[in-house]
Amino acid sequence: MLLNRKVHPMKLTRRQTLLAGAALPMAAVPTVTLADGHAATTMPTHRDFTLGDFKVTTLLVGSRSVEDPHKIFGLNVDDATFNEVSAANFLPTDAAQFFFTPTVVNTGSEVILFDTGLNPAGTTKALEAAGYAASDVTHVVITHMHGDHIGGLSDESGAETFAGAAYLTGQVEFDAWAKAENENFEAKVRPLAEKMTFLSPGQDVRGGVTAVDAFGHTPGHMGYMLESGGKQLFLMADLANHYVWSVAYPEWEVRFDMDKAAAAASRKKLMDMAAADRFPIIGYHMPFPGMGFIETRGEGGYRYVPHSYQLL
Repeated sequence: MLLNRKVHPMKLTRRQTLLAGAALPMAAVPTVTLADGHAATTMPTHRDFTLGDFKVTTLLVGSRSVEDPHKIFGLNVDDATFNEVSAANFLPTDAAQFFFTPTVVNTGSEVILFDTGLNPAGTTKALEAAGYAASDVTHVVITHMHGDHIGGLSDESGAETFAGAAYLTGQVEFDAWAKAENENFEAKVRPLAEKMTFLSPGQDVRGGVTAVDAFGHTPGHMGYMLESGGKQLFLMADLANHYVWSVAYPEWEVRFDMDKAAAAASRKKLMDMAAADRFPIIGYHMPFPGMGFIETRGEGGYRYVPHSYQLL
C-alpha cells in the first residue's frame, strides 16, 4: 500500500538539471491538433531524418480513428484469430488510428514530395512547419491514386498546389485509373496529364530515387528506393497499411487492396528484402513518424521495429 508512504521532495543534481535543460529544444517541435470525433490530440507535424546526403522529412498531414478494424484488416481470418493477435500486440479491436504521411526528400538540388495528402491545406501547413513553401517543391511523385494521396494536388477550383513542380507517376497506375471513371482521378490527376512523366519499375525520378514494383494495393502501386552515401531507405507507400495487421501478417487481406493476392505477394517479397538487407522503410499509414525496420518472425511473418535514433 502506498497511501501512508512519506513522499520526499525530489532534488536534482547539477548534472540532472543540465540534462533536463538540454532536452528542452525537443519540446519546441511544431505540433498540430488532430480531432478524431472523440478527442483531440496534439502531435508533431514533421520529422527529419538523414540518409547520406539526403534530408528526408515525413509530414503528418492528418490522423483519424476508424472503428471496427476487422472490417478493414484480416478479412480472411476469423474474429477469434484477429482478437488474439490484437491482444498479443496490445491493440484494441474496437478502433484503429490511421495516419497520413507524405514524405519530402531534399537531395540538395531538388525537393521531391511523395504523395500530396488529403487536401492542399493540411499538406502545405505541414510543409511550412518543416521549412518548405509549396513553391520550393521541384517534383511531385504520386505512388498511387487513392484519394488520400492525390487530394493535395489541387484545390476545389482546380488551382494547382505545386504549380512549379514536375509531376511523376507510374504508367500502369495512370492507365488503370484513366479507364475507371473515378471522380477523384478526373478532378485531381487528369488535368495534369500533359505535365506528367510516366515511370516503370526500375526507372529513376533522379539519381538515387528509383521506382519499385509494389503492385496489388492498386494496379500500378509503386514504392521508391532512396540511395545516398551508401545507405538505402524504402518508401513503401501503402504496401502495408498497419504495422501488425498488415506487416506482421502479410497474407491477411486488406479491404483497400484492389488485388488482394498480388498485394500479399508484394508485401512478402519486399518485406523479405527489407529484413535481409536491413534498410529502413517509411510507410504512409505507419504510426507517425512513419519510419521503422523489418525483421522476420518464426511463424513466417514479420515484425515492425520503430525507428528511434538511427537516422538522426
